Amino acid sequence: MGRRTLLSGAGAAGLALGWGGPAWGLSATPRQRIIIDNDLSGDPDGLFQLAHHLASPSCDVRLVVGSHLHDPEPFDHSATQADNAAAKAREIIALMKLPRRPKVLAGANKAPDFAHPAPTPATAAIIAEAMRDDTTLPLYYCAGAGLTELAMAWKLEPRIGKRLKLVWIGGPEHNELNPTLPVRTDPEYNLTIDAEAVRILFNQSDIEIWQIPRDAYRQMLISHAELRAGLAGAGRLGRYLTASLDRIIAMVAKAPPPHNMGIGETYILGDSPLVTATALQSSFEPDASSSAYVIKPTPMVDAKGFYTPNPGGRPMRVFTRIDTRLTFSDMFAKLTEAAAR
Repeated sequence: MGRRTLLSGAGAAGLALGWGGPAWGLSATPRQRIIIDNDLSGDPDGLFQLAHHLASPSCDVRLVVGSHLHDPEPFDHSATQADNAAAKAREIIALMKLPRRPKVLAGANKAPDFAHPAPTPATAAIIAEAMRDDTTLPLYYCAGAGLTELAMAWKLEPRIGKRLKLVWIGGPEHNELNPTLPVRTDPEYNLTIDAEAVRILFNQSDIEIWQIPRDAYRQMLISHAELRAGLAGAGRLGRYLTASLDRIIAMVAKAPPPHNMGIGETYILGDSPLVTATALQSSFEPDASSSAYVIKPTPMVDAKGFYTPNPGGRPMRVFTRIDTRLTFSDMFAKLTEAAAR
């Protein structure tokens, strides 16, 4: 159906329904399935992303996987990081008015031995969702931290590779895409959570990757004043999210110099592009059209966590600029609407 035909039909339907009068409204229905995988007991940016995704009507969030961090890890010193992440997901869900609550599962509490693949409840759920044949909705695997669960699921069932797209917050800069950036030689945080999982998905799998690397996710800078104003109408959910950031501010204040000077008056909500790239795609030609990206061959990832050119690699999408205006405005509006007072 062409755009002109679709618009004509929509206009006729709108007249029949009385659109344009005082009671008209806007609605959306799911046009994509989502699996969320994040280290929700770590950096609280994932809590904002989770709530935002759950509040987005175009997304059918099928599964939330709580994932592990590093060992050791300042955000969560425990040996049950994935279990704690799943518990945080359930807390967020309990604070929201949702038409349907997704399944929540803990992933592995530490990086596994990929040489001996072993199924878990999380990998079984990922495979089951990817292999469904009763829906035509595309499946996006939205990962805001490590990639342990998806790598293990692919090892167990490689057929899922053609049945989903990975949208990943992680990986170092692609220096050739922005030569004006200072070259960084330090490894990227999310990649180092489980570097072997990243190498499996980049170097071995056939999964299409949409990557938001470090220089792109660091654009998601928002001020404390904007956060206070934007969350003011979000009730208990807003207070929960604000408190999660306050805990980080307090943690940093106890750190040794020079970090004990604080984090300033801004925060990077670096996981939010997962929502921009999926829920906030454009209308008639679905795409993350207000953000900028390039298509390039998927590189190899070496033992140190950096890229090796692979000219024959499958095409991947690398985001270079994120529409922060759309992302944050939409987030605050939706969290206000979805909060269970």
